[in-house]
Amino acid sequence: MKRFFSCFLILVLLIPLRVNALSTSAKAAVLINGSTGEVIYEQNAQSRLPMASTTKIMTALLLCEYGNLEREITVTEEMLRVEGSSMGLLAGDRVTLHDLLYGLMLSSGNDAANVIAFVLGGTINGFVKQMNDKAAMLGLKNTSFATPSGLDAENHFTTAYDLAQLTRIAMQNEEFCKAVSCKSATLNYGNPPYRRTLTNHNKLLKSFEGAVGVKTGFTKKSGRCLVSAAKRGNSFVIAVTLNDPDDWADHTAMLEYGLSAIKEKEIKPPQNRYTIDVIGGEQELLKINVENLVVTSLHDGDFRCEVNLPKFIYAPVKKDEIIGTAVYIKDDTIIKTANLYAETDIKAKTYKRSAVKEIKQNLIYILNGIWEK
Repeated sequence: MKRFFSCFLILVLLIPLRVNALSTSAKAAVLINGSTGEVIYEQNAQSRLPMASTTKIMTALLLCEYGNLEREITVTEEMLRVEGSSMGLLAGDRVTLHDLLYGLMLSSGNDAANVIAFVLGGTINGFVKQMNDKAAMLGLKNTSFATPSGLDAENHFTTAYDLAQLTRIAMQNEEFCKAVSCKSATLNYGNPPYRRTLTNHNKLLKSFEGAVGVKTGFTKKSGRCLVSAAKRGNSFVIAVTLNDPDDWADHTAMLEYGLSAIKEKEIKPPQNRYTIDVIGGEQELLKINVENLVVTSLHDGDFRCEVNLPKFIYAPVKKDEIIGTAVYIKDDTIIKTANLYAETDIKAKTYKRSAVKEIKQNLIYILNGIWEK
């Protein structure tokens, strides 16, 4: 009886440990599957809070989508009217948009944020409007931007959930990913430009296996804010904490938990090989290959692939020309849209004059028959 009671007591003690397997010191937190957006863990995830320099995730995304990162601009005094963290820009400096991106995300430069705002938006207010328009387009219903840098301001807030979903979108941009996963970068800027090295403030890039970003932040009002992401194999997770005095430890635990919680799933199209009729080509059929997609998911669901291809195309066709798309879906959420490409060139068929004449006569005959009816 005593032995039974001991075993029962152990089980009782273990149950709450499993239920509370993950907790944080944050005012708000969320952990999501970076591939699908599924919530793995949440704690006040919909509470509106200031987010400090994690704001720069939106600033960086808009810059990366703008492109032309090799464009060089000259910094003005007006652009530098901002306090706080800096990448060391001075009025008159020449700097590329590429180096502004790295100064923004590695050194958390408020000066870089302001310069980007003037370049993309014309003014700070013009760029803030772009930020809020983008937030609305992405469905971030509890997010409002007032500054490009994250300095405290009225109507400047987000939620842990919105910030995680914004990060999931941003991490689909190749240039953004390169910047936030970079431990240090050697850049060239100044008047005249000279080489200097910036180090990323994100300690997890060195301490956590598989860490790939994303952004730190701090003000007195917001407290310590952190957005992190990690990948191992096909597993990808994003963690967010707002106002968290123990963020490094909390994110280490969250990322580890998330990577172990999600499982791999394979999404298969209805078929892997398709053929499309080619009109007027030296070949009558074009072959299209559709790949299976391996994703990760916390829960089972309706995984499917919708293939969108035309019934026929006209020659000529160029190799790697986009012919259609494959849409990979979990339940009603689009996980990924992939372009489908032509595998070969197909030249247009050339006709002899006699054949052309015969075709014309046949067309006239057909049209006359239509008109008579």
